[in-house]
Amino acid sequence: MHLIDVFNGDADGICALHQLRLAEPADSELVTGPKRDISLLKRVEAGAGDHITVLDIALSKNRDALDKLLESGAKIRYFDHHQPGDIPVHPNFDPHIDTDANVCTGLLVNRHLQGRHLAWAVTAAFGDNLADAARQAAAPLNLSADQLAQLQSLGECLNYNGYGETLDDLFFAPADLYRQLRPFADPFAFVAESPAYQVLKTGYQDDMARAVAVEAQEARTSGRIFMLPAEKWARRISGVFGNQLAVESPTQAHAVLTGKPGGGYLVSVRAPLIARSGADELCSQFDSGGGRRGAAGINHLPESELGRFIALFFKTFG
Repeated sequence: MHLIDVFNGDADGICALHQLRLAEPADSELVTGPKRDISLLKRVEAGAGDHITVLDIALSKNRDALDKLLESGAKIRYFDHHQPGDIPVHPNFDPHIDTDANVCTGLLVNRHLQGRHLAWAVTAAFGDNLADAARQAAAPLNLSADQLAQLQSLGECLNYNGYGETLDDLFFAPADLYRQLRPFADPFAFVAESPAYQVLKTGYQDDMARAVAVEAQEARTSGRIFMLPAEKWARRISGVFGNQLAVESPTQAHAVLTGKPGGGYLVSVRAPLIARSGADELCSQFDSGGGRRGAAGINHLPESELGRFIALFFKTFG
């Protein structure tokens, strides 16, 4: 039997896998990539008797590969909170899918494990910009305000590392970052002892300082659009900058468009936190777009589509 773990390279995917492997220790093949690299199942080769766990990648973007793997005889366990499309019914398929706007994959895994590694689920929720859900989930832990702040910082830093167009944009390849987490059952020990956390925290602070100095390209009552340059720091910070903007102004929608070296834009969209809906509806109208109701993105928006995007952004959230 061959074990394969397929996971999104952001905080949610990494923390979800970490919870599972703390509860079910095993050496497995790791399949992951930058946060936007979600068509991961096509990279998996498996057959009868093999077990695949999939975490935090949209089923709708992986359906063809999923069907082929099921036909090959592989057993697949699937945890996710993105819009799945039609969910297959198959004796070898075990779905744990919930698209509620206040749920992330880390919280789904926590539900499955009945709270065995809750602090890591809280970290995942903070990383996915679900601060209220994170604090609510953390209630049984009786954490201090300082401890909650540490988990929030850790989640944000892990999430920050996942953004970028290629692995070269990131401080750590997501598989390597997961391996650095593996020895730590306690996230507070990771914060205190891991050099990787310090690297990410410093990088996050430096990149965010550059981002907050950028003024909105267009600002209306319903939302704001920011444009960042085609530079590594901007690609790294694009998603978490969008998260911060949403927290700062929860009644507005936000879009962060980051220039790509070859032209066009990488787009991160955040729906107003008071509603958490519309982001996936907007982004799915563009090639390479998708996500969930509260947060979505477009991997490549051609410059010729910029005007259409801006018009649809304000129509969607107006």
